[in-house]
Amino acid sequence: MKDLSSAGPLLDIQNLEKKFDLDKGFLETLKLRGGRLIRETRAVHAVNNVTLDVHKGEAVCVVGESGCGKSTVARMVAGLLAPTHGEIHYAGQRIDNLSRHAMRPLRKKIQMIFQNPYASLNPRMTILEALEEPVRHHNPRYSNAEVRDRVAEVMRSVGVDPAWAKRYPHEFSGGQRQRIAIARALTVDPEFIVADEPISALDVSIQAQVLNLMLEAKESRGLTYLFITHDLSVVEHFGTRVVVLYLGSICEVADTATLFSNPKHPYTKALLSAVPQLKDDRPNHIRLKGEIPTPINLPKGCPFRSRCAFANKRCDEEKPKTIQQPDGSLVACHAVEEDRLDTAASV
Repeated sequence: MKDLSSAGPLLDIQNLEKKFDLDKGFLETLKLRGGRLIRETRAVHAVNNVTLDVHKGEAVCVVGESGCGKSTVARMVAGLLAPTHGEIHYAGQRIDNLSRHAMRPLRKKIQMIFQNPYASLNPRMTILEALEEPVRHHNPRYSNAEVRDRVAEVMRSVGVDPAWAKRYPHEFSGGQRQRIAIARALTVDPEFIVADEPISALDVSIQAQVLNLMLEAKESRGLTYLFITHDLSVVEHFGTRVVVLYLGSICEVADTATLFSNPKHPYTKALLSAVPQLKDDRPNHIRLKGEIPTPINLPKGCPFRSRCAFANKRCDEEKPKTIQQPDGSLVACHAVEEDRLDTAASV
């Protein structure tokens, strides 16, 4: 894995957790157990002890099935959700405990692109108004001409004709709207982009265009990405490193080439086996069995143990810690640690 530690991470996440309370108010917490009235609170454990870093110029992709906590991590990094526990540092400064006013200078540096291009733009604002708003907010000294020039420049850079600026969002296709959403993020000249499944709502024919646009912006503007996706074919094309989440916990972290050539965690192997391939050198599709645990009552040991063919008693009782492998990847798996994972077996 490429060593960028000497420069220090741009984004540093330490022991991040997020719980969503299910019971609101005192009465909802009262439960009848064995004829006795007790107080019991329930919560969805969306993110559980996630630690990762992102270095300048990287495109770190966070992958996993629906409900694994990917988007929750993205929203906490962007400051839209407050962590229940843990810390988020950006450029050496802790940001998860900042007030809205203190976060304002960072809003210019950290921008977010949302999943749904049909919901992320205000239908009552023209494209010009939507793009001018962040420029005026973060650059109050700009004249009207400077604001218009900035907006036109960014629109051209993402392949949107500035002559369309007076149109409304409903007059554009999904791909065009997502280009406009990317333009809105770029108008304030950010350093870091949090992209939450930015192409999943688009036609396949448009996805590659938007991805290439984001890659071009990365190279020309020196952007750093935290890219949330469930599409591993996108990861192989876009990402420099990959973080695999399962039930809010990290299973594996590796650079993209290493992950695709030599996955180690049983869950990572199962994910990659599901990617359609024209080659014959990939293993057969791995069918996971067993029940998916609920994030309300997390299992005591490894969160993946109920679906893993290699789970033993230790997996039932002890949650695995991420351990660095000889190739630089990080894996949280007792079977990998004990070297008892039969790579030829099917899960």
